[in-house]
Amino acid sequence: MSDPFFITTPIYYVNANPHVGHAYTSIMADILARHHRQLGEDVFFLTGTDEHGAKIARSAQEMGRSPREHADELSARFREMAGVLGVSNDFFIRTTDEQHKAVVQELIQRLHDNGDIYRGSYGGWYCTSCEAFYSEGDLADDQTCPIHQRPVEWIEEENWFFRLSAYQDRLLDHYAAVPEFVRPKSRMNEARSMVEMGLDDLSMSRAQVEWGVTVPWDPAHTVYVWIDALFNYYTALTYAREGEDLRDRFWPPTVQLMAKDILKFHAVIWPALLMSANLALPDRLFVHGYILKGGERLSKTTGNIVDPFPYIHRYGLDALRFYLAREIQFGQDGTFTDEGFHARYTGELANDFGNLLSRSAKMVERYRDGVVPADPGGDADIAADAATAVAAVNASFAKDDVTGAIEAAWILVRRLNRLVEEREPWVLAKDEARASELDQALVSLMAGIRIAAILLWPVIPGSCEKLLVALGQPADRVAMADTAWSGGTPRATVAPGDPLFPRIEADEVPT
Repeated sequence: MSDPFFITTPIYYVNANPHVGHAYTSIMADILARHHRQLGEDVFFLTGTDEHGAKIARSAQEMGRSPREHADELSARFREMAGVLGVSNDFFIRTTDEQHKAVVQELIQRLHDNGDIYRGSYGGWYCTSCEAFYSEGDLADDQTCPIHQRPVEWIEEENWFFRLSAYQDRLLDHYAAVPEFVRPKSRMNEARSMVEMGLDDLSMSRAQVEWGVTVPWDPAHTVYVWIDALFNYYTALTYAREGEDLRDRFWPPTVQLMAKDILKFHAVIWPALLMSANLALPDRLFVHGYILKGGERLSKTTGNIVDPFPYIHRYGLDALRFYLAREIQFGQDGTFTDEGFHARYTGELANDFGNLLSRSAKMVERYRDGVVPADPGGDADIAADAATAVAAVNASFAKDDVTGAIEAAWILVRRLNRLVEEREPWVLAKDEARASELDQALVSLMAGIRIAAILLWPVIPGSCEKLLVALGQPADRVAMADTAWSGGTPRATVAPGDPLFPRIEADEVPT
């Protein structure tokens, strides 16, 4: 059996339509999943929707429909988004799935039986948008939620509590033993600081919220929405494939992606829950930054959003995938702008990459009747450059550095563009005595472009598959094992088609 690779996105809360922030996390997870498939690993990629809690019930009531009707409609939009984005997830979980709810109840009962659940009273400032409590010191200066800038409400009720405080030392021990449990390092430091400051026990049930998973020993309570949601990563493996239990094959997760606003839930609460349930912890969490617009994070609650679909309509899906992965350093905040999008599309996709394919394939067509010559074997330095790019891409992906992997591949793209200018095949074609030099230039271009396409396939899969076809190569030969210099189909017939990335005028940019 090949090595397992289990990757997850956070499950998205169905309180409004998806925006480019959701697209970003899903695309980055998809890029990682595709790369690990290229390595021949046994990949399971999970995404889905979080559909319980007070906020969903309240939103549904405001729209005059049941929580289930509301969840069904919004969940379908997130599933549609995944399809439009070319996301290759293996399963889409919904927390309203009966199988999910049953396993959540089993896990909650396990925590209870292990002595980590007790009954108690609680009072705190609650943000319905976050579905989270805040201490006085965590609130903004105007007594609003620090994330959504909306008023919080004081809630007092008798609930069931999870002994989170009992796991403070174990969490710190785990952070010390696995220093890359959270990437990047700054987020690991942040998680450690949260725990070192002391942990309060966590209210794991709500008595005033009916829309949720019933606490098995107390039907008057429902499971706190965040605990319900976190357990999806485990419950999905029990029913994702009919008749199969995938837990032995894939648990624990290899990498779990999320934005930094839910760091505490995943880096502190989630591992403590798993420790209590005697389940293995994820190998690592990767916490990315926010996509900013006008200097502020995207938020459905505040209305500061970017709709990805106009960009897909105008530029194509791969352009959106490329821009998000290339422009924003993975793990940091980044700004989404129309100007930046257009510049990346025009300068890199259309000019650097698309034009490289177009002019190279057309030269094979013009000078060698469309058939790639046999390799004279005289470009060991270019072959070495390609091998260096392959190694650098793999090294970046091993660190979950998607942006670095693209840059490593782009070094090869730029090298191939320089090769065209250095060799000037159109000059060589005029001198029959230099036919071997022309053959070498064309062969090196075809081999290098093919390898670059394989390296970039996780990011822009549709375009790279079209490119391989244009080179006379099988569209499905995208494994990392195929990146050898001589790994392509010899004497292939090129088939230049329409431009991969047609030129678009700046005044056609979506607004």
